[in-house]
Amino acid sequence: MKRPGPLLTLLAGLVLGVFLLSLNAATGTRTASADQKNPPGATVSPAAPGASASPSSPDPSSPGSSPSSSPAVRPVPDADYAGRTDDDSSAVAVSLRNGKAIAYFCDGHDKESWLKGDVGNDGALKLTGRGGAELNGTLDDGRRIRGTVDLGGRRYGFTADRAVKPSGLYRATSTVRGAKIDGGWIVLPGGRQVGVVDRDGTPSKAPAIDPETGAVTIDGHRIVARPVTP
Repeated sequence: MKRPGPLLTLLAGLVLGVFLLSLNAATGTRTASADQKNPPGATVSPAAPGASASPSSPDPSSPGSSPSSSPAVRPVPDADYAGRTDDDSSAVAVSLRNGKAIAYFCDGHDKESWLKGDVGNDGALKLTGRGGAELNGTLDDGRRIRGTVDLGGRRYGFTADRAVKPSGLYRATSTVRGAKIDGGWIVLPGGRQVGVVDRDGTPSKAPAIDPETGAVTIDGHRIVARPVTP
């Protein structure tokens, strides 16, 4: 058998060399591309569908994001007040219950007025009565009411201190000997009483009531005056 000639051997080696060079070139390109995307030591995590790179918004229900609460409004306390006008001519009593107020002004002779209205959260009072009567006042830390009463074309300044029973405001209505009786009384701290009884539209000084029971005798007839609240 004859051995391959030198030329054939050279051609075979040339073909093999070209093949190897082509293979290495293809393999090196793929490896370099993969290395660029995933460097050695890097950990690749698959991206979640729809994932966003923006930071998450704070939870409005979390303690750190809750809005500051408004300070609680302290309700006006239920209480009764009684006192005198600045000129000492008349008396004023006010009863407060559940944000409502009723007041009575009288001079103990023939001048009187019942007034009513609301009490503001700040302790302000604006009460109205018949004939344009008006009471404006301010509750001073629950201890007293200072204000004015406008009645019959005059303005009376007054101070009414917090009253403790039997001090306070009383009223009695009845019919005595065919006449309609409507009486109002203010029992001042210390026990002094100021009141007016209206008989069918004619006012006059009221007799004293028993502050413990409210009993009073008018024109020979015994009736009972009761504490007044709104």
